[in-house]
Amino acid sequence: MTTLLATVFVLGILIFIHELGHFLSAKLFGIRVERFSMGYPPRLFGKKIGETDYCVSAVPFGGYVKISGMVDESMDKKQLESEPQPWEFRSRSWFQKFTVISAGPLMNILLTLAIYIIGIKMQGIYETGEPVIAEVLKDKPAQQAGIRAGDRIVTVDGKPVQTWEALSEVVHASAGKKITLEWTRHDSIFSGTVVPVKEKAIVKGDIVEQGIIGIQSKTEHRPAGWFESVSGGATAVYYLSKLVLVSFGKLIAGQESVKSLAGPVFIAQKAGESARAGFGALFGFLALISLNLGVLNLFPFPVLDGGHLLIISIEALIRKEISIKTKMIIQQVGMVILIGLMLFTVYNDAVRLIKP
Repeated sequence: MTTLLATVFVLGILIFIHELGHFLSAKLFGIRVERFSMGYPPRLFGKKIGETDYCVSAVPFGGYVKISGMVDESMDKKQLESEPQPWEFRSRSWFQKFTVISAGPLMNILLTLAIYIIGIKMQGIYETGEPVIAEVLKDKPAQQAGIRAGDRIVTVDGKPVQTWEALSEVVHASAGKKITLEWTRHDSIFSGTVVPVKEKAIVKGDIVEQGIIGIQSKTEHRPAGWFESVSGGATAVYYLSKLVLVSFGKLIAGQESVKSLAGPVFIAQKAGESARAGFGALFGFLALISLNLGVLNLFPFPVLDGGHLLIISIEALIRKEISIKTKMIIQQVGMVILIGLMLFTVYNDAVRLIKP
């Protein structure tokens, strides 16, 4: 039940926020919105208020806003057979069209930013200072060398270290190389050699391999100001966006297996795990998925917002509208590929469950 509720919560917010961006921007420009759907067609139930039908549709892995005069997920082209009307998407400027389409992904990115800003403000900032060890991980080089929690590293290869950052810099750059450490414990001085083992890590949005010896720093906690919270949130969004792009690039280049793609089952599983870990973990997971949705939706692929943005840009360059028939074909092909990708990710999720 926890997994089900957490999944509904995460997907519901993601879809709602995304479609709300399209909805509000269209309304801002006076463009008619015919439907606000949670889920893809066919329509199940809903209520029409004013000119807009607010409804729930059958396919739960997404949603859409049906904007008058636009080829979308509904595949309805009846309204497009007549001349563009003043209230329709087709009759608007490139800027207005671009704004309406990009508002959905932007709202997802802003949701992530808001969660990080509030999270930093509520949790405060944890800073490292002197190279004092809070925890030694089991079966890692530091434990094997006799280092214990509470020890203070004083030299690396005979050179004094005053901060945890300075210690980390040397260790991370020394994967597979022998280094000599000297540390203090109470009034005693110890020394020993360690060989940092190579592990993958995320550093400023890049996936890198660096040396680790299995120690964690002692940190000091202090309240975070609003400027620090906003700055920290923006930095996190920047580096995580970079990580999404790097990961996708490796997938396209064949450097990452397509088996790494995750689908709704994986999201449900992780949502449940996050919910059981607490609200902080659940909102952290929501922020991460929202950012992925926002960034990936900007890719120039049919059905995605990036595909619509590409068509809008092409129309602006050639100064005429691409034929409805062509748009429908692009949309249909994109929908087939998207459904196929969804089925593939569900298969991947099932394989993970069977062979963890």
